Amino acid sequence: MSWGIALFEYLLQVPANRIGNEEYSLAQLKILQEVITLTVFAPFVVFYMRQPLKLDYLWAGLCILCAVYFIFRRP
Repeated sequence: MSWGIALFEYLLQVPANRIGNEEYSLAQLKILQEVITLTVFAPFVVFYMRQPLKLDYLWAGLCILCAVYFIFRRP
């Protein structure tokens, strides 16, 4: 199951990085990669692995959202 999820994540990221390289900087692509990884991984951990959500996960998610904001804002 975990290999299937990793394959799904990989299939989203590699074409996105090749296509996105023309539009986005490397830093923006890296932040997008982390967002995709957490979007795929978080539901897997909660629903399949039956791990409880913690308040720390919320704060970590907010930090990622802040990173998205700062890396994509226009100067």
